[in-house]
Amino acid sequence: MQHSMISTILAAVSLRDLALVQAVQRHGSFNRAARAMHISPSGLSHQVQKVEAALATPLFERGGRRIVPTAGGHRLLQQIDVVLASAEHLQQLARAGNVAFGGELRLGVPASLGPYLLPHLIGPFPQHFPGARLDISEGKPRGLLRRLQEGELDAVLAPPAAAVSGIAMRPLFAEPWQLMLRADHPLAGKSSIALDQLDPAEATLMAESHADGLEGDGGEHGHVQDVSLESLAALVSLRGGYALVPALAHERLASMPNIVLARLKGPASGRDIALYWRDASPWHDDLQAFAELLRKLAQQRPGLRVMGPDPKTASP
Repeated sequence: MQHSMISTILAAVSLRDLALVQAVQRHGSFNRAARAMHISPSGLSHQVQKVEAALATPLFERGGRRIVPTAGGHRLLQQIDVVLASAEHLQQLARAGNVAFGGELRLGVPASLGPYLLPHLIGPFPQHFPGARLDISEGKPRGLLRRLQEGELDAVLAPPAAAVSGIAMRPLFAEPWQLMLRADHPLAGKSSIALDQLDPAEATLMAESHADGLEGDGGEHGHVQDVSLESLAALVSLRGGYALVPALAHERLASMPNIVLARLKGPASGRDIALYWRDASPWHDDLQAFAELLRKLAQQRPGLRVMGPDPKTASP
């Protein structure tokens, strides 16, 4: 029988201790890492020192404005990432059985997409994945993708992002923008409008859409607002002008008082949506099936264009 070569002091280091070390590396600050991990800075510092003592080497250079790994610490931190990823994999396999996603899919969805897509997903999901629970987290795409990398989410719906090692991506559908105008706008009676018919200074735009045909800087090119679509509609109703909004929100926004919507003329303008997950996920086949379900739902929604079926994997 093979005996363990792990020292007693290293055996006393927990996965939580390693996760705290990983958080310091990720945030570059003991204070920010402590807030993220819900621990006091002094407690975090003590646990990091415990890991450093167990490994008999300092992991971080202290004293600068940003905490950075030592040369030796950099190599050890890479291995700590591997250990934590393996532990997550072990936990997921333990709850797997024959139920899709091991019984739970933690899905991240942008706040500008979730309220308009999820009503069409909630019903079919249990029919396609019996016994599995769908847990939804809303947020901004960048934050959701970071939570995916950190293992807090199993999958994320988001527009295309810069390639990241270890993250798989499956294109789903393209969603066009529509124009939202106040009811008394001179062009409000038209069913389709070209952007060059509009004054850019009158635009009130989501941060997600302002680069698509219009540049917003708060001055002559309109206002960029980091708000929900309902709040965006309220701003247009109060200020006048117009905004670019995603087509899936048409039914909800068209029902709001003093608001009308119109199609955009000219070249296709909108956003692409993809499904992201970690390469190391044991639910690869389930996630591919989930992507197919989303593609089928997109085919049933007016205006959406289903994108190429081939899976893609992000690379450095």
